[in-house]
Parts: sequence; C-alpha cells; structure tokens
Amino acid sequence: MPSQAVVEKWIEKYVHAWTTSARKDIEALFTKGAEYHEWPYETDWIGRDAIVEGWQSRDDWQKNGWAFEWEVLMITGDTAAVRGLGTYDEFGKFDNLWTLTFAANGRVATFRMWNNAAGQ
Repeated sequence: MPSQAVVEKWIEKYVHAWTTSARKDIEALFTKGAEYHEWPYETDWIGRDAIVEGWQSRDDWQKNGWAFEWEVLMITGDTAAVRGLGTYDEFGKFDNLWTLTFAANGRVATFRMWNNAAGQ
C-alpha cells in the first residue's frame, strides 16, 4: 500500500516528466508493462515504451504555457485517487480524476484518467 508521501512524490515526478518530456523521466514513473488509459479520449497505451511515445507526441501542449493543481483524494490498498486541474494557455482547463495502481517498486502499473473540459 503506497503512503500519502509516496503518492505525492510520484505526482511531483509526473508533473516534472510532463514538463521535460524526457524519456528517462517518463520511464521512471511506470512499470515496464504499465497501462495508461484516458477517457473520453481513446488513449490506451500499453507498455512503458508506448507511454513514452504517447507523451512525447503531446510535447507541443506545454509550449504555450500550462499549470497543474492536484489533490490526493484517497488511497485504498495499492490504488490512489487523485483530482487534478490542468490549465493550458492554448486549450483551456481540464478537470480530471486519476486512479493510480502502484506496483511494489513504487512505479505505477495502471494509470486511468477521466477528463472533463472545465472551460476557460
């Protein structure tokens, strides 16, 4: 069961990786066979390499400015629920809910995100 501190540190590393889009930063977050799913989009990246490629394909999203606010809602067993608010200068705000299922090594094995455009 991940602690609050482990989950918070992982999210900080996630934000850092989203900022850098560096392979090593993204890989450090996920297990080799991790799954990354987003709804309502049809994003289903299976495996760390696919996650890295998917993230790097969105590199332009950060270039015009963005910010991310978040809070850990709960931790149950190996899974944490997180509420996030991404604000992109170009695209507007996206309210989202994540579930993060952690492996014993502190990396995430399954990432699920539900997105909702929150408006400007």
